[in-house]
Amino acid sequence: MAETKREIERKYEAGADVGLPDLTRIAAVAAVVDRGVVELDATYYDTADLRLARSARTLRRRTGGDDEGWHLKLPVAEGVRDEIQAPLSATVPRALAGLVRSRIRTAELLPVVAMRSSRDVRHLVDGDGALLAEVAVDTVHAERLAPQGAGTATWTEIEVELADGGDPAFLDRVDKRLRKAGIAPAGSASKLARALAETGGGAEDGTGPGATSKANGEKRAGGHETDTAAAPVLAYLRTQRDALVALDPDARRDLPDAVHQMRVATRRLRSTFRSYGRILDRRITDPIGDELKWLAGELGIDRDREVLTDRIREGLAGLPRALATGPVRRRLRTWSAARRHGSRRHLIGVLDSRRHLELLDTLDALLADPPLTDAWARPAVPALTRAVRRDYRRLAGFVEEALAATPATEERDIALHEARKKAKRARYAAEAAAPALGKPARRLVRDLKSLQTLLGEHQDSVMSRQALRELAAQAHAEGESSFAYGVLYGREERAAAVAEAALPQKWAGIGRSLVV
Repeated sequence: MAETKREIERKYEAGADVGLPDLTRIAAVAAVVDRGVVELDATYYDTADLRLARSARTLRRRTGGDDEGWHLKLPVAEGVRDEIQAPLSATVPRALAGLVRSRIRTAELLPVVAMRSSRDVRHLVDGDGALLAEVAVDTVHAERLAPQGAGTATWTEIEVELADGGDPAFLDRVDKRLRKAGIAPAGSASKLARALAETGGGAEDGTGPGATSKANGEKRAGGHETDTAAAPVLAYLRTQRDALVALDPDARRDLPDAVHQMRVATRRLRSTFRSYGRILDRRITDPIGDELKWLAGELGIDRDREVLTDRIREGLAGLPRALATGPVRRRLRTWSAARRHGSRRHLIGVLDSRRHLELLDTLDALLADPPLTDAWARPAVPALTRAVRRDYRRLAGFVEEALAATPATEERDIALHEARKKAKRARYAAEAAAPALGKPARRLVRDLKSLQTLLGEHQDSVMSRQALRELAAQAHAEGESSFAYGVLYGREERAAAVAEAALPQKWAGIGRSLVV
């Protein structure tokens, strides 16, 4: 079973003639406890083209110390990583392999570096003996493994790791003390990065599947100058592709909002293909858009139901006890559970599927060699402005249709739902264009997001009322009171009416300097 530990640390160079200063002079440090020397033996795994290293991820099998086993380190922020640990085994644990699947795809994980470290450990403790941080002086010998080569490197470095739950500001005090003693921050972010750099070439070029736009240095723009129509569109597409890849392990770990944000990335990609079909050949992008629609649908299994259940549950929590008659909470749990589809197992199956991995490969290929039309080299500002205006006009048509429809009718509900989808598309088009169009596009993004929220509240009310009717019918069939569902239904009707009443003013307030 894999376990996760948040690791906050800093690394420093340690020359042969530089020793640790007196660390008890750091505020809050009452003593430095010598924990002895530990011998560590690690083998680092990656693909032959170092896809993990290129994205600042490390996977190793290590013996020695009190945490021997498999360790996968995922970057969170500068100096902060999540370390996912799994028990020692002969092969890469399936759970850890899954967490790097979006980057390695179908490539094999191979041993790329063997590393032996002699670790001299000291604990910094406060007056109560509580651990503040661990300071380790590591003497490292690294060896590059075939097929990459057989170079070796030896160095000494210092690691300072904050104790679990500690204040990160404490590391600033340690840093100040070490720098004053002439100890400089390390030039490499990890031992593996240094080992690769010093044993025959590292992973700096940032190419290959799973490499991020940041690592690529945007060199995959295909030489498209930044003032052309294509450049900001391709940059936006790269950002969304990167989000799909980066959010994959978060979704597998069931981190908050990860699946939702993956769905948003798929929508942004698909919407951008449509909005900028005069720049990107739709004969190529439409089939990719179909695959993105499939992925969004698979990711959405159970999520919409969960969101709806949460909304009804919140409504129940706001009811006076006297109005919540009958076993309404138990009925809601039963209703929700009956419609689950084994989402965790299903989600991982989708993310591991050949279809999903081929989609990621296809997105990489598209960004490496974009299917541009003859319009790609046109000046960015007029070309992107025209595209945003087209999407805005589509949105305006649906908003006007909704406002013309009779309030509180199915016709209006459908028109408002369609307007919400068109608001998303117009917003995403403006987001893609914002680097070129500047403040007017950013203002339009803000306004459309606000409109989208209002229309989303209306649609949530529509869906909640459908669910409440179903719950009330089930309760009635079982001889239970359906009164509470009726009360909640009335409140949802009121929420929809409030949203509908607010729409004209919201629509009138949208900044139109870019779209009129």
